Amino acid sequence: MKQIKVMVVDDSAVVRQVLSGLLGREPDMQVTYAVADPILAGERMRLQWPDVVVLDVEMPRMDGITFLRKIMAERPTPVVICSSLTEKSTRTSMEALAAGAVAVVGKPKLDLRQSLHDGCDELVAAVRSAAQARLQSIAPGRAPAPPVAPSAKLSADAILPPMGGGALPSRGNGRVVALGTSTGGTQALERVLTELTPAAPGIVIVQHMPEQFTAAFAERLNGLCQIAVKEARNNDAVLPGQALIAPGGRHMLLRRGPSQYFVEVVDGPLVNRHRPSVDVLFRSVAKCAGASALGIIMTGMGDDGAVGLLEMRQAGARTLAQDEQSCVVYGMPREAVKRGAAERSVALDAISREILQYGGMERRANEGL
Repeated sequence: MKQIKVMVVDDSAVVRQVLSGLLGREPDMQVTYAVADPILAGERMRLQWPDVVVLDVEMPRMDGITFLRKIMAERPTPVVICSSLTEKSTRTSMEALAAGAVAVVGKPKLDLRQSLHDGCDELVAAVRSAAQARLQSIAPGRAPAPPVAPSAKLSADAILPPMGGGALPSRGNGRVVALGTSTGGTQALERVLTELTPAAPGIVIVQHMPEQFTAAFAERLNGLCQIAVKEARNNDAVLPGQALIAPGGRHMLLRRGPSQYFVEVVDGPLVNRHRPSVDVLFRSVAKCAGASALGIIMTGMGDDGAVGLLEMRQAGARTLAQDEQSCVVYGMPREAVKRGAAERSVALDAISREILQYGGMERRANEGL
């Protein structure tokens, strides 16, 4: 087994010690260096370049964003942002994701040592996922990292029951688009959503991201896009020209109102080791919208969303998967394709066009064309 070489860059000695211990105990990982700032990190990287960098964003001498951009310009390398849950750090982490970081995990301010241990599974999964990212610095032929160690893995049944055999919903509430993504999804969603016009149908999104980060992510996208983008709140209406992003740490479900869809934001256990879960959203879309929905599964590690996308297809929805060539990690789309959940695979550049064409089909039907 080839070990994943990890570098930890954080100005807190406690964080460096704890993260080095947590990652170092994994049989497929080796922490090569744990340093206090990017200047020291750059010196160590000249001696041995890591496979993955775990990076803080607020540090002395050089901030994490500047260092990230330096890495990407010199030798693109998978970077996982490990940032405190403050407003400033969260916004900076969103900037880091836009600059090329592949994932972000939260670092609580209080009871740091225990909190880092509690979040170990999330960090380990993020590092494994990052090691498989399709960046130029990854040597061809590198063996895939092993899966996350088995643990209790609940299905969407933990949140809502599977579909029955009854009639599919009518089209009275219009069309809706559901997107699910994980690693690499922040950049991919920005690419898709910034190419949409206000004529786009209502969109509901699950992006695997920690609590408190999704609000900043949505706010950033809202400033870049022609459509409105916001973190979803319970009972928000699903409206044309708007995208609702599931809040980190909670599940989001589609529901039917008298004349339009709305979302329900709920607590609950992890599903497929995620909260929010793509499977939960997709199952709710299958049950509530049926043939009036388009489901798209995008870049990400694991299999969250594959079962839900199949349920959407079986309910009459149109379904797509992002193709392997344009994915940062071709995990979730691969599983969907293997299960026959996706009608077609399309490149990232084509997804916005598919969404607009899907919305145009409804308008033409309403106009009797």
